[in-house]
Order: sequence, then C-alpha cells, then structure tokens
Amino acid sequence: MRVIAGKARRLTLKSIPGLDTRPTIDRIKETLFNILSPYVPGSYFLDLFSGSGSIGIEALSRGARLSVFVENNPKAVKCINENLAFTRLADDALVLQKNAVSAINELSLKKYKFDIVYMDPPYQAGLEEETLKALEMSSIIDEDTLIIIEADKHNNLDFLENTNFHIEREKIYKTNKHYFIRLGDML
Repeated sequence: MRVIAGKARRLTLKSIPGLDTRPTIDRIKETLFNILSPYVPGSYFLDLFSGSGSIGIEALSRGARLSVFVENNPKAVKCINENLAFTRLADDALVLQKNAVSAINELSLKKYKFDIVYMDPPYQAGLEEETLKALEMSSIIDEDTLIIIEADKHNNLDFLENTNFHIEREKIYKTNKHYFIRLGDML
C-alpha cells in the first residue's frame, strides 16, 4: 500500500497486521481519487473508519487543507500516526480515537465543516445507516459535501429512502463499490 500521487507520492504506508482492517487496494484508491480530483485541493476531508489512514493521507498528499481521521482501534490509530509522521503530513491532520458517531458529535460541537466525507465501515456491520443519520443531524456537512461510502459489492443502501440523502453515483469494482452521496434532493 502506497501513496499514489501528490507530495508524498510513492511512499509506502504501514498497515495493521491481521483481519481487523481491510486496506483499500492501490488500484481502487487511484480510481477513487481520479473521480475526486476536482474536489480535493484545499478541501476539508473527513476519513471515518480510517484503518491505516491511507485514504485521508492520499487526500493530504493531493492538496487537502485538513484531513481528520476517525478510528476506534488503538492499533490502527498508532498506525495512522506513524504513517502521518513518515509522510510528513501530520501538521495538516487531526486523529481522533473514537467511534464515528461520537466523533461526528464532537466535530459538530467544535464547528468543523467538511467538503468530503469518506467512510469505510466494516462490511456487513450495518454502520452506514447509523453514521449517515449522525451526519444528517450534525452541522459538519451541507448540500455541497460529497460523502463516499465504500461497501461490499452486494450491499445496498435502501434505508436512504427515509433520509435526506441521495446517491449521485455508484462505482462498482470486482468485490466492492463506492457510493457517492449528497444531502438534499437530486437535481
């Protein structure tokens, strides 16, 4: 796993041994950031369920103003901090060791506002709905915020019918997919 482009291009990132996390492979990360390229420079980027931090670090490398990493696993938080130090991107990062909903509430109280929210919760754990509800009730996103959810290929987000979110786009890969979601009515 490496940083694909930008200031930290080609630097190899650490990952957490074991099956607790599932790093996004470089090919999928490159496709994702090709889609996001117009939105990342100067953005405020929230990386929920960060794992090793590779997505938020990629955003920083490509010019995001700030990446906030949210991860509950202490081993993963240690890995994120080590990767940030190694890539020399730590000055533009904030790492929170807590669950996604608690972090969203804290960030809302601190008046953060994000341009991009990326979330890669454990597959089949049902955390997408709970996390999106917390985002919807918070002040950290608005209609301009792009939310990306990485999910199992067979996952669906039928529950969105009962929210103010809509799916703008789906990108399907061999075993997983990305949903691109925004708040508000579809134009």
